[in-house]
Amino acid sequence: MRALPSHRPWRWRFRLLLAALLTLLLVLAALRPLSVPDEARYSDISRWMLVSGDWLVPRLNGLPFLHKPPLTHWEQAASMALFGVTPWAARIPQILLALLLVGGLYGAARRLAGVALARRAALMLALSASVLIGGQFANHDIGVAAWIASAIWCFALAFAHGERPHAGWALAGFVACALGLLTKGLIGLALPGLVLALWLTWTHQWRKAWRLPWVSGVALFALIAVPWFVLVARRYPGLWSYLFGEQQFTRYVGGGFNNEQPWWFYLAAVVLLLLPWSLFALLEAFVQARSRRAPLVQDGTRWVSLCWIWLGAIVLFFSIPRSKLIGYILPALPPMALLAALGWQRTVGARPHASRWFAALALLPLALALRFTLSFPGMQRAKLAEGVAAELACRARPGDTILVIGGYPMDLPFVARTQTPLVVVQDWPQLRISEGDTWRRELLDAGGFEPELADRILRPPAVLQQAAREPGHWLLAPSHAASDQAIPPPGWRQVFEGPAWRLYQSSATQSPVAPGHEGLPGCQRHAPD
Repeated sequence: MRALPSHRPWRWRFRLLLAALLTLLLVLAALRPLSVPDEARYSDISRWMLVSGDWLVPRLNGLPFLHKPPLTHWEQAASMALFGVTPWAARIPQILLALLLVGGLYGAARRLAGVALARRAALMLALSASVLIGGQFANHDIGVAAWIASAIWCFALAFAHGERPHAGWALAGFVACALGLLTKGLIGLALPGLVLALWLTWTHQWRKAWRLPWVSGVALFALIAVPWFVLVARRYPGLWSYLFGEQQFTRYVGGGFNNEQPWWFYLAAVVLLLLPWSLFALLEAFVQARSRRAPLVQDGTRWVSLCWIWLGAIVLFFSIPRSKLIGYILPALPPMALLAALGWQRTVGARPHASRWFAALALLPLALALRFTLSFPGMQRAKLAEGVAAELACRARPGDTILVIGGYPMDLPFVARTQTPLVVVQDWPQLRISEGDTWRRELLDAGGFEPELADRILRPPAVLQQAAREPGHWLLAPSHAASDQAIPPPGWRQVFEGPAWRLYQSSATQSPVAPGHEGLPGCQRHAPD
């Protein structure tokens, strides 16, 4: 590979860009509450690691939540251990992974396509909804996107080194695959493998693949990725069939799951998430199609075919299942940003005032991210349990029993910082037979790994009458009950009502709160941290 010229001034400017992006994401992440259900669910699973001291098994409401591997929860728990149990702290790992997504694109594209295209592509990705909004959500999507992209870039740089792939870049690729697997399961390994296999076939580079450091790479991959799966499978023998079989393979090929969308959903998603820059990627596709030029395979331009194959393979892969969520498509955004930068260079880059046009267009995603963040509390107000959580935290004691009927307030345990699982009251025997892909099914599946604990947490409606006569018992019910099953029986006294949830106390519970009363850690009057 040819030696690159020195661009020290731009290197410093790019570092300033990353610093500015970090600052912006940290500010945006501090301006809104947790979204429900996903952010609240994943953040509280991570918080529970701190409460329970069990960092091996992710737990939802105290029960093993084995839908996904634990890396995201380890990251969030570590962040909250350092910065406190807040939504902002829970989002810090995702923000750092969003920086990795942008920085990885710049670093790889700089070596493959040159500095000018690399910096334009990095700016386009950074100034898009995929990073400005998706990069500050406390879930698994931006993390697995960063590791998938890192793996593909690392192996691409290894193959670009010459006839013998660069061992260092290849080993870094194996590490990224392992971290992707630990973040969200098989796609962390399968998607880089799919993209690279198609690209190596298209560019006739398979002979290089046999020269990768397979022994040391696989050993490094196994050292990082395998121990957790082995340790948890020893505790729960059904782990592998549940995680890889039901939650990944069956979800991919089967129906009956939530979020069903049409086949073209991700075609629209990649355009929307990278607006306005995606229009230049579409323009580049039109120019190439009109000129009837196949993606190039010559040394120095193979990255063009890599980007098209990468983009197409991931969009097609995620378009096959019926269940679709917009965050799944984030791994396709880095190559699309690089293609958009190429389209910009061909059509606008040489024109007068191109930089001003770029700055003007960049205001659109910035304004969208700010508008979304500021309007988010109002959009979620009818779903959030913030008010009732704050009230409960100051009224209840750490050892009190909190029951819930008619639903499950995903954000309440995190906001109130409860120290024991909620007792969730439902007709569980019937739900075990009939319930589909809902939060109830999540709890039922989790309870299947520890049935004795589940029997104490997942209770039948008959428990409500007994609990109403015992001190230290609290009950949560929806503010707008949809059925008689969400209405408390006699013996419960309402003490607070919020937009989404009502709080009741048992008739034997002391009211009002006694002076010097020790509340839950989420009580701001007693625990201002």
